[in-house]
Amino acid sequence: MKISLNGQLVDADTARIDPSDRGLTLGDGLFETIALRKGKLRRLPAHFARLRMSATALGIPLTYDDTALNGLIADLVAANDLTDGVLRVTLTRGPGPRGLALPAAPRPTLLISAAPAAPEPEPARMIIATVTRRNELSPLTRFKTLNYLDNVIARDEATLAGADDAFLLNTQGRVAEATAANVFLLVNGGLITPPIAEGALPGVARADAIRLTHAEERPVTVEILAKASEVFLTNALGVRPVIRIGDATVGDGEPGLITQLVATRI
Repeated sequence: MKISLNGQLVDADTARIDPSDRGLTLGDGLFETIALRKGKLRRLPAHFARLRMSATALGIPLTYDDTALNGLIADLVAANDLTDGVLRVTLTRGPGPRGLALPAAPRPTLLISAAPAAPEPEPARMIIATVTRRNELSPLTRFKTLNYLDNVIARDEATLAGADDAFLLNTQGRVAEATAANVFLLVNGGLITPPIAEGALPGVARADAIRLTHAEERPVTVEILAKASEVFLTNALGVRPVIRIGDATVGDGEPGLITQLVATRI
């Protein structure tokens, strides 16, 4: 496979990242996951907008405009002969000396990789993570950063429990999101989703789902989650129904009608 590294197409197995890159040593960076479906890149403007907003907020230089980024991605897709797949755009602050202080003149690293599309996942069996919580007070919850260890250990807890994924609660004990997706619930005939202020990542698919369904953004307690007749997850790769939470079945144990509708529209 080819990757794009700082604007150049190179072989993935010979590419080199500086060992002092702060993305590696400190998780000082951002990423976007972009779906490629039938040769079309999904939600590209929204991904670029979030990447640029996050980079500006964190002071990470992004020296490519949207046209240039689009060109790099198009070249990579063509080089790997992909029509269906997943692109990942990773931006780090670049190499730096030891310590936390920001480099005076950062040289950011831009890495774009591609992979074939994975099979569509089965409906999810979930648990509620107990090993960690989402800190809704941290500004990092608004950005898609390279700091994903909370999500990693929550996913591992789910795996060890025989589940597919985990819900992350925030510091108040309310539902924030899943390990790599936003959460939607159908409760008493209305669709709701946790607000950004509760620790939910502002997902690009989440935004589309809210526009499509007019879902209400409001806090979701564990008790509300248990009452939901439908639950589904959204991320850049699509919609995944949730059919079980712990020992309890969601609805009738099958993907619900609203879930199926949203899956065909976003």
